[in-house]
Amino acid sequence: MSEPLHPIDILLVEDDPGDVLMTREALADNKVRNRLYVVNDGVDAMRFVRRQPPYEDAPRPGLILLDLNLPRRNGQEVLADLKGSEDLRTIPVVILTTSEADEDILRSYQSHANAYVTKPVDFEQFVAAVRQIDDFFLTVVKLPRA
Repeated sequence: MSEPLHPIDILLVEDDPGDVLMTREALADNKVRNRLYVVNDGVDAMRFVRRQPPYEDAPRPGLILLDLNLPRRNGQEVLADLKGSEDLRTIPVVILTTSEADEDILRSYQSHANAYVTKPVDFEQFVAAVRQIDDFFLTVVKLPRA
């Protein structure tokens, strides 16, 4: 008998409003309503996960979707901070970016990203990719409890 599916808190670190909207749309139609939190840059991402002002009441994310091309602190720096922290390294991080550069892919996995997904430019394919990420981390993978 399988466990019932429970919503998880997802942190989306994304500065493109269009990609935020498409991600919201993709998650809204899925079978389990995961809670999506959005920050627009790498500095706020680290404040959120560390529960620093103005995010003192933020939940611990069960999954982070991280863009690489961010203002203030880029995604590679955020990933290194997350995976370098004893308290935060167990949070799964999926790189969700437009970059197809081999060096970005390699560097992300060297920094212990859990997955690397290139954003499709087509709306339907983008929504499908986000839904697959959501389904995988909700139904297949066993996540640590917050």
